[in-house]
Amino acid sequence: MSWLLALSLGLLAQQCLAATTVAISATASHPIPTTLYGQMFEDINSGDGGLYAELLQNRAFQQVAPNTTAALNAWHAIGSATINVVADPTPVSSALPNALQLRVPSSASGAVGFGNEGYWGIKVDSTWTYNASFYYRFPAASAQKPTSTVSLVSSSGDTYAAASVTLDGSQTTWKQVFVTLKPNANAPNTANNFAVTLDGASARGLTVNFAMFSLFPPTYKGRANGMRIDVATALAEMNPSFFRLPGGNNLEGQSTATRWQWNATVGPLVDRPGRMGDWGYINTDGLGLMEYLYWCEDVGMQPIMAVWAGYSLDGDSLPENELAPYIQQAADQIEFVIGDTSTTYGALRASLGRAEPFNLTYIEVGNEDFFASSSYIYRWRDFYGNLSARYPQLQFIATTYPFNPILTPTPKHYDNHVYQTPHWFASNSFFYDDYERNGTTYFEGEYASISSNASDLYGSAATGRFLYPTMAASTGEAAFMTGLERNADIVFAASYAPLLQNIASTQWTPDLVSYDAATVYRSTSYYTQQLFSVNRGDEYLPSTLPARNGTVFWSVTRRNSPSAILIKVSNTVSTPADLVFQLPLGINAGSSGTAQVLQGSQNASNTPSTPNAVTPVTFTISVGRTVNYSAPGFSVSVLTVPIA
Repeated sequence: MSWLLALSLGLLAQQCLAATTVAISATASHPIPTTLYGQMFEDINSGDGGLYAELLQNRAFQQVAPNTTAALNAWHAIGSATINVVADPTPVSSALPNALQLRVPSSASGAVGFGNEGYWGIKVDSTWTYNASFYYRFPAASAQKPTSTVSLVSSSGDTYAAASVTLDGSQTTWKQVFVTLKPNANAPNTANNFAVTLDGASARGLTVNFAMFSLFPPTYKGRANGMRIDVATALAEMNPSFFRLPGGNNLEGQSTATRWQWNATVGPLVDRPGRMGDWGYINTDGLGLMEYLYWCEDVGMQPIMAVWAGYSLDGDSLPENELAPYIQQAADQIEFVIGDTSTTYGALRASLGRAEPFNLTYIEVGNEDFFASSSYIYRWRDFYGNLSARYPQLQFIATTYPFNPILTPTPKHYDNHVYQTPHWFASNSFFYDDYERNGTTYFEGEYASISSNASDLYGSAATGRFLYPTMAASTGEAAFMTGLERNADIVFAASYAPLLQNIASTQWTPDLVSYDAATVYRSTSYYTQQLFSVNRGDEYLPSTLPARNGTVFWSVTRRNSPSAILIKVSNTVSTPADLVFQLPLGINAGSSGTAQVLQGSQNASNTPSTPNAVTPVTFTISVGRTVNYSAPGFSVSVLTVPIA
């Protein structure tokens, strides 16, 4: 025997000895909840200019101070015209007091007007038809009837689409006009503007006020006032079962007065005042409660809806004797969603085109109330007590740490949040194994591996913060998710957070899906979530457990249709791991199955410059009484074993 052959056989023997054998039981220990995997919408630069398809930034001059430069954010004058945001003496609505005032000088010539740069660019696609609209009025009546040109133009002046609108100088009250724009070519980049111009020579000396602009591309499933197709499609392809809304911290407000209020987000857009969001930018609330609910239906998700519960981010908790009107507002919110049309807010919903109630099971009372846990004792008691008495069919979720403080009545559900390192997630795959089985269930409502530095989790990239998920982060999360499946008898739902990130304006990293004005970037954690969600079993099958302090983790489930055993494996280190899965007696497997594998180096990451650095691959594997699998270093794998 040659030394090379001997060495090869020796290495093979070592590999066989090193393989971990996993015995799988035929008897299910618990069903997998249909709600297990879903999405948490934080709304950090991800509603306006993101999921919500509206293309114009600062379209209605909401929540800005008139006569300031800041009020003109995203707008610019064209030609010799001057523009200013003014407090209109007869505003287009009480919700929208400001208008864009265009002044044409008496010496004007050529095109004059204004443009909007969109949300850091506008995608111009020749296969799309864009719907544009705006309101206008003349502060003083005029006999002139200038023709305006509404267009999509490049920053260098190339026109891709244009339409004409006659502005009637006698129109001193607000009039809304609509045009469609069909580009004649694709723009090579997103450095494009929406423009409204007049012929300067024929409009000399005119002053015109404009309000409530809009520019919509085609939307997901054609929904009016709907979602951006590519972002929505990426989210829908995760196969989510729920959508947590209206947006984490964006619920609370920086004060009671600036909290998210459902009734300010429904009805005509012109009646929505918007609000300063909790991440430092203005929310238009075009993406309002009804849009959220339609979005859930369009994707086949159920909403997990939060109600404001008396705490704001300035640290103020309302005293108990002041809660009553806010409890009523929460009840009205629920009634709007599920109330019969004979009720006040069910009738309001019907008047907006939706007579049928929406599907609703879960209500989250507040958000992250572990920041104000002492006041949550009475706030939970009063909100839960009143709302559950009125809507006993609903399930209510508490948002403090479980059983800390002790709440009365005892919550049936808690929302847990954790942001940590890849190592923490791998080391805590057994996090829920040690939870008491006392009838309480848990929503892992926010979790993500955000940094390699445990001592400075929320620091900068220079100290370990991830700008985009890495394979180390994603495999750590996957290890934790195997524990969620193993403990799905008490974990009924889980969602990575934050969900979305506009790379042009980012308040938080990393995020599951990133995008700019033209392109969506799916992260390694996106593919991890998708692999787990798309490949769901109906019941959990006990097996030999991974080592709590190990580096390789797995979970085994059985799917009823088409019948298969699904084995999910996370290898959280660079060394490959050899595994032998022993199928239980009585289960007859086919001769071949599939492996879906996401694998890359420790710091591999999908970024705008390397958008497809790591993507899943699928290949055929041999199966039988045993399934032999070598999990690559830093990988997430799903093995599908068809059974008769």
